[in-house]
Amino acid sequence: MDVITRRRFLAASGVAVAGGVAAYSLRDILATAGDRDPAARTLVLVTLYGGNDGINTVIPYADPAYAAARPALAYDAGQVLRLDDAFGLNPAMTGLHQLYQDGKLAVVRGVGYPKPDRSHFRSMDIWQTGRPDRPENTGWLGRWLDAAGGDPRLAVSFEPVLPPLLAGARSAGATVPGGSVRLPKNVTTAQLTALGAAAPGETATRARAAACFGDLTRIQDLMYDVTEQDDDQDTATGTGGASQSLDSQLALVAKCVEAGAATRVYSVSLGGFDLHADEKQAQESQLAKLDKPLAAFAGRMAAHEVVVAVYSEFGRRVRANASDGTDHGTASNVLLLGAGIKGGLYGEPPSLTDLDQGDLKYTTDFRDVYATLLADVLGSDPARTLDGWTGRSEEVWA
Repeated sequence: MDVITRRRFLAASGVAVAGGVAAYSLRDILATAGDRDPAARTLVLVTLYGGNDGINTVIPYADPAYAAARPALAYDAGQVLRLDDAFGLNPAMTGLHQLYQDGKLAVVRGVGYPKPDRSHFRSMDIWQTGRPDRPENTGWLGRWLDAAGGDPRLAVSFEPVLPPLLAGARSAGATVPGGSVRLPKNVTTAQLTALGAAAPGETATRARAAACFGDLTRIQDLMYDVTEQDDDQDTATGTGGASQSLDSQLALVAKCVEAGAATRVYSVSLGGFDLHADEKQAQESQLAKLDKPLAAFAGRMAAHEVVVAVYSEFGRRVRANASDGTDHGTASNVLLLGAGIKGGLYGEPPSLTDLDQGDLKYTTDFRDVYATLLADVLGSDPARTLDGWTGRSEEVWA
């Protein structure tokens, strides 16, 4: 296939490069193997799109106000996976419960921000930019990347598009394609692979874009080798979320970490948490899609300096709605696990009765969590990235 045909194929497939922004492939990431300090920690950020119900994730089963507010959705004491005499995990979270029992899972409760917004778009924008006080066009990890030198391979997403959190003012992270390969008519897998080979006379950015096509088959083959495929993956409501399973995304992260890639930040996601009706069983199903891959990933990464943080754009309202679901709320939980994390319950649990117009009052500013991750995982000054914010949750480290 000649260069002209190749260029036409790139343009028709939507991977043409413009404005100096280049696509990156798995081979680009793996090419950095050996370039990183083996003692340096890696951050894996897991975004739960749709607004996960934190109250039925970390369950205040001993509080009478819990069952009173959501009688059809509430779990009783015999159903929850107990963390202590007051709180327990959702029954679907057996793997993470074991990590908690082993002292390897930290649960930070009541995480939110001032003047909460219940829009998926605006609240996720606030979480990903790290600026609850005003609109911002850069992500908190994008600003970290700017300060770290700007190499896109330092911050990698295995999601369909680059999440705003990895967009900096002068640089941006890399998005590596994945998921199923859907070829145009009369294009074979062999031709797709050939498109990924270098061609004379083309720019480096176009070569990187073309390499992504060959990478698609490589990633798909890898996925069939390392994990059972799950075709029933829910996308997020209005805000995105990866098209390939969390299992697949985390398998790619593990491969890169084990190869010693220079990447310091990975972004992965799971959608489907906007459950306004018939929530109980549906959320259990979604939490199982989080729990099993995440627990397996934690085991695989036990010998590596990897820290995982799990968050959603907001929690849900305390009281159930008339459809046995919950509506958009405010404060929720952040889960932390991995190298150096000291397991336990952290943060003041929000009251279920002292509410702000029916919503939980946050007790931990999410920027405290970010500052901790920046300082203790990425070795960066939080104030530089978070507009002077210096609060930290230092107690989560062993």
